[in-house]
Amino acid sequence: MLRSRLQLAAVCSGLEAALFGAGLLMIGLLLGSSARAEPIRGAGSTFAAPIIAKWAENYRASRVDGGDFASPDWTVDYELVGSLAGVMRLDQPELDFAATDVPISHDELVKHGRQQFPIVLGSVAVAVNLEGIAAGDLKLSGQVLADIYLGKIQSWADPAIKEINPDLQLPDVKILPMYRKDGSGTTHMFTQYLSSASAEWKAGYGADTLIAWPVGTGVEGTQDLVLAVKATRGAIAYAEYGQAERANLAFAAILNRAGRFVSPGPEGVRAAQDAVDWSKAQDFAVSLTDQPGEATYPICGATYAVVPIEGQSPGRYRRVHDYFRLAFDTGARDAEALRYVPLSEPLVSEIKQYWLRQPAAGH
Repeated sequence: MLRSRLQLAAVCSGLEAALFGAGLLMIGLLLGSSARAEPIRGAGSTFAAPIIAKWAENYRASRVDGGDFASPDWTVDYELVGSLAGVMRLDQPELDFAATDVPISHDELVKHGRQQFPIVLGSVAVAVNLEGIAAGDLKLSGQVLADIYLGKIQSWADPAIKEINPDLQLPDVKILPMYRKDGSGTTHMFTQYLSSASAEWKAGYGADTLIAWPVGTGVEGTQDLVLAVKATRGAIAYAEYGQAERANLAFAAILNRAGRFVSPGPEGVRAAQDAVDWSKAQDFAVSLTDQPGEATYPICGATYAVVPIEGQSPGRYRRVHDYFRLAFDTGARDAEALRYVPLSEPLVSEIKQYWLRQPAAGH
């Protein structure tokens, strides 16, 4: 790749050619280029896919910097396959990072020679399709949600729902639960909340990326799940807040540990972020679900980048760091516009220090 770049520079004249060639050589060295230019390859979370795509646009634009030359090294090729599949694909040597909404344990990271750090925060909305019900009108508790997905509550006019919504005219319409049928970090966040609120759910199903759901209809991927809810009267499902909001879906206010009904959104996520001590968590592995605080939204979490280090050339994983460094430094407004919550400055500083430390395995 460097040879082809230098050949391109040779057609220029005088000092301009020398400067052009030197600049391309420096870029190649910084990015650790080897035989040929290739995109940064990632796979995983659909929860964070919109912001990963936006940051990829910014990364390419920043590296091109108004010029005519663009290298594949400056692009990001990201596959929306779900958190579980993304982590599984890390066994493929061509993958540079996985994005997962479920943090990997320190022991597993060490075993496989990988790094992990959060990249963005967000919330899971409980979306519904009920005529005359607007966003935030409906209130739901974790116990009621668990009973809906256990099949114990089957009508929107059920007394348990009416009891916490005395001012709503709820229709006697069958509840049609929907869920992600692919391995999903969003499912993990949602079922974590159900497990915290319902002993029956915790004992029978627990929290995981894949669940043997007792009732409901499975849909693959966040986008298709959102579309399915929009097309189905009486439906209920869980989805990343920004994607549900952009689809104009109504969503419920959810009961938190302080006994308050809180709507999904940035404010509730920031409150959850402030409730945890990231510095005490190995590899930043924390749960933001059901954190204390009156303003906290109880179904939220972080998306993590998991990066192979062992067996990789330094240039491979430093390209991933380069991409996320730019995202942290300049991408906060883009995250907020898409209804995510960017990481706090102290947390970003900790992540950059983490990158500088000796990898845990194989080095």
